Amino acid sequence: MLLFRLSDARLFASMKYYRDEAFLQKFGEQLRNIRKGKGFSQEDLANECGLPPSQIGRMERGQLNTAISYLPLIAKILKVPVKQLIDFD
Repeated sequence: MLLFRLSDARLFASMKYYRDEAFLQKFGEQLRNIRKGKGFSQEDLANECGLPPSQIGRMERGQLNTAISYLPLIAKILKVPVKQLIDFD
């Protein structure tokens, strides 16, 4: 059974990939500060999240546009509200 029509696949393939570099940098800095403040290494956090340690490093350097679905997991592990991960002001 086909889940998508060919026209849907073409539309999806033509969609632009959105990347807000400034947001990614700020998020990465915030994540690093919180992680270090809570005494976690990148490897510790990665293991708790079920991710490779390199992925945490790339998030912190603003090189990875991570899935929003990871935010609640990261926040839970670090014992902070999700808002704290993205509140840069």
